[in-house]
Amino acid sequence: MKTLVSILVLLFLLAACSQVVTETSAPTMTTQKPELAATPTEETDPYEQERQVLIEEIKAMGVKDEAVLRVMDSVPRHEFVLSEYLGQAYENHPLPIGYGQTISQPYIVAWMTELLELEAGEKVLEIGTGSGYQAAVLAELGTVEVYTIEIVPELAELATTRLEKLGYTDIYVKQGDGYYGWPEYAPFDAIIVTAAPDHLPAPLVEQLSEDGRLVIPIGPQGWVQTLWKFVMVEGELKGYNLGGVQFVPFTGPGAEEHQGEGTAIP
Repeated sequence: MKTLVSILVLLFLLAACSQVVTETSAPTMTTQKPELAATPTEETDPYEQERQVLIEEIKAMGVKDEAVLRVMDSVPRHEFVLSEYLGQAYENHPLPIGYGQTISQPYIVAWMTELLELEAGEKVLEIGTGSGYQAAVLAELGTVEVYTIEIVPELAELATTRLEKLGYTDIYVKQGDGYYGWPEYAPFDAIIVTAAPDHLPAPLVEQLSEDGRLVIPIGPQGWVQTLWKFVMVEGELKGYNLGGVQFVPFTGPGAEEHQGEGTAIP
């Protein structure tokens, strides 16, 4: 009897050991491949067609400089307009940006940039940063050093943030009265003014280098002004009347204090 019990116990232990080995064996590998995440495709530029129409319009209006046309095609104007005007970002007219200021008509931006006749290595000063669009167009040329001044603190801050976000980290932005220019970095090879004083500011003329070009609208507030191009030739300023334009007024203590003064237009 004891022998039979012993045999039964032994058989039970062997069965238990066999069960343990089965449970610890390697799990069965599945042959089903895991589902891969979809590879994102490059988003189509929703403004490409509108921008191309605009570039053709700018060409038709007389802008011929290929470098200028290239940057007008490259800089995303829709990033510089208020959200309520996104649908008009590539229409050829100015748009409000707040604080009584505007982003200029694309044709005017292209034309004034062309008039500067910028060359590689030159230094350009913009008076009136606004949204930062004109400064971005200048920087996109890739061959010039860009300085820009904005009198409205909120716009200066917004423009700085926007330009940095878009990768334009080599533009020098200053909040201040553009009437007095930026003497610490003068002289400048080119100066562009995007608001209209009623006279030619003397400090800007003084900060223009030999052979330097200054493009500026001049005229009374609320009326059609005249776009001028000035060139410094052997210490003498030569002026060229380029016809009627309309810009927001040049604001700030400097323009108000010297209203009706400034350098005589040659």
